[in-house]
Amino acid sequence: MDFAELEAVEGLRWPWHSWPPTPSAAEALVVPTAVLCAPLHPTAPDLLPILPYPPLRCATRTCAAALNPFSRVNHAAARWSCAFCGAAANPYPRHLSPDAIPAELFPTHSSVEYTLPPDPAEGGGGGGPPAIVFVIDAATDGDELAALKAEVLRVVQGLPERVRVALVTFAASVWVHDLGFEGCARVVVFNGERELESEKIQQLLGVRHSRYSKLAALKATEVQRFLLPVSECEFSITSAIEDLSSMSACPRGHRPLRATGAAISTAIALLEGCCSSNTGGRIIVFTSGPTTVGPGLVVETDLGKAIRSHRDIFNANVPLIEKAQDFYKKVAKRLTDSALVLDLLACSLDQVGAAELRYPVEVSGGLMVLAESFESEQFKSCLRQTFKREGTDYLNMNFNATIEIVTSREVKICGALGPCISLHRKNSSVSDKEIGEGGTNCWKMSTLNNKTCIAFFFRVDCSHSTERNSEPPTVFFIQFMTRYRHGDGSYRLRVTTVARRWAGPRSPEIAEGFDQEAAAAVMARIAVHRAETYHVRDVIRWLDKMLIRFTAKFGNYVPEDPSTFRLSTNFSLYPQFMYYLRRSQFIDVVNSSPDETAFFRLMLNREGVVGSLIMIQPTLFQYSFDGPPIPVLLDVSSISPDVILLFDSYFYIVIHYGSKIAQWRKLGYHKDPNHENLRKLLEAPEVDAEALLADRFPVPKLIKCDQHGSQARFLLARLNPSVTQKSQLSEGSEVIFTDDICLQVFIDHLQELAVQG
Repeated sequence: MDFAELEAVEGLRWPWHSWPPTPSAAEALVVPTAVLCAPLHPTAPDLLPILPYPPLRCATRTCAAALNPFSRVNHAAARWSCAFCGAAANPYPRHLSPDAIPAELFPTHSSVEYTLPPDPAEGGGGGGPPAIVFVIDAATDGDELAALKAEVLRVVQGLPERVRVALVTFAASVWVHDLGFEGCARVVVFNGERELESEKIQQLLGVRHSRYSKLAALKATEVQRFLLPVSECEFSITSAIEDLSSMSACPRGHRPLRATGAAISTAIALLEGCCSSNTGGRIIVFTSGPTTVGPGLVVETDLGKAIRSHRDIFNANVPLIEKAQDFYKKVAKRLTDSALVLDLLACSLDQVGAAELRYPVEVSGGLMVLAESFESEQFKSCLRQTFKREGTDYLNMNFNATIEIVTSREVKICGALGPCISLHRKNSSVSDKEIGEGGTNCWKMSTLNNKTCIAFFFRVDCSHSTERNSEPPTVFFIQFMTRYRHGDGSYRLRVTTVARRWAGPRSPEIAEGFDQEAAAAVMARIAVHRAETYHVRDVIRWLDKMLIRFTAKFGNYVPEDPSTFRLSTNFSLYPQFMYYLRRSQFIDVVNSSPDETAFFRLMLNREGVVGSLIMIQPTLFQYSFDGPPIPVLLDVSSISPDVILLFDSYFYIVIHYGSKIAQWRKLGYHKDPNHENLRKLLEAPEVDAEALLADRFPVPKLIKCDQHGSQARFLLARLNPSVTQKSQLSEGSEVIFTDDICLQVFIDHLQELAVQG
């Protein structure tokens, strides 16, 4: 079974493609019954029809499934029966004859997309163009601020004319720039130390949401000078950005004053007052340091007091973090209630408080970029790709999305892990057991794109069906309905309906339908979720325990004889994935700051299977004079003086030159026409690295290093330490100084423990 090809059609990856019918049998699988869903996965136009009418929905109130290929239509009676609840009296349009089958009934169309009519409850329209608020840290150093201003101006100049923009700048205070005031620059200043209510901020700005009354709508139109279409305020916002000067000066031994939390809260209040709740908008925060003033405070200004580390968090020596997290939880609710997105683009050599900001960024579906400088190509590429357009007169951004799941009676919904928030809408398909964002069959996201991936978890129980019927069901159905506001302002509804088979606990179908790549991605999300509340050592023990149970169940062996242990092909890579997961930056946080860990985990929780696997077990390619590049083991033994390695860990890409290659390059041999092969060898990994950088978002960091150089640590830290200071060394071999066990020792121990069961 080619799981990648199936994903290209459905946008789904299943760890198990056949499920056992009882809770105990499903629990014995160890890897949960889950689905990794990319709601807006890119699909060929012939496989995803765009339908200009609303869907037919099941009349059963607790079901409401949309018409799909598994529905049965009785044309004579003008009725259709629902595959989910069995209701057979749903009305079917009489004008559709058997020869005029609608697209949603075609077996090849597991996904269809509807263009929905305007909703009267939302004012009869889409709510106007989206809004972009640029929130700029004026406490940034002068050179860095100049580079940032140049990039923001480039973005503003490339925006569609109808897009509305606002500008908020901050240091110790927060400045909201009046873009409609003619004659001179005008700003409204807020005290950065105070946490004001949204209504108070709107009152001080003179804006009111139009939902209150017609009079308020007129007033908002008259004074709404802070948020204007680009066509009306391009000169004023450009001038305001150009005139922005650095306020990074501070007493010796102190950090600059930054009221980041107050600036974010003010930007949200501005959009709450000027936009309808279904319009959507982005708040893009550019900062170069931590919050040192007001709400969201993460560190004091005194440089003698260091910002929190993982050790401080483990030892509960973090007096500021709890209050900051409580503040940002309230921020997250305001964002999702108004379909707003929070993006954090931070450029600093130190931490900026991304760990505290992670929650509102993640649940709103926002972007997080941690770079070293606003002058870096990494930052510039990320910002440009965010606003990249392909000849359209609107931004390629979707807002105000909801995902609703409908299941067969035998399948219960436990929850979701990913960039979404529960709407707490319970029905008979919702399980009492919750995983992540649970207690619902419907989730909300402020935004999503074609790469957004959410893991949904399910519980199975066919006991009620077997009580009513003499024979248990053979298949079950799951339907994903994603409603979102398209970039062109219209509302769309994408419906994906799939069916899978029930299989007995001992049926070979279960093993044959195991997708070890999807299983690794699902277990990684669960491990990261547990790592938020448990100690790292406890999470690693849990992973080991689950892996031992898994291999004991699906391995072939003679009890008490490890030498006989074997795993079939579609299970063989899974233990290797778990080995690299337990050593990854998601679990092992020793060499990462809390900000970096927050960024890594945020990215894992929204990435699909392919990207997740690269994060867990990076790829390694070897370039040599012997032929084209080849994949090699992620092992220290792959390092050789006469080869170049291209290492891709998703977050950074390393080009590693062997010592001989590096020496030849330094001597300039590649510039000699007689050494054309060396020139081509040096160019090949750089071309491939550029292709990876162009294809990925956020853009990873590119590192070029030589064997034995200091930067080589980015590669050595992720390699399997098969050769260590304790090993028997051969001449010229590379060594990793570590006490970690290598993959082979890990597998040997695993086999010994598995056969004891």
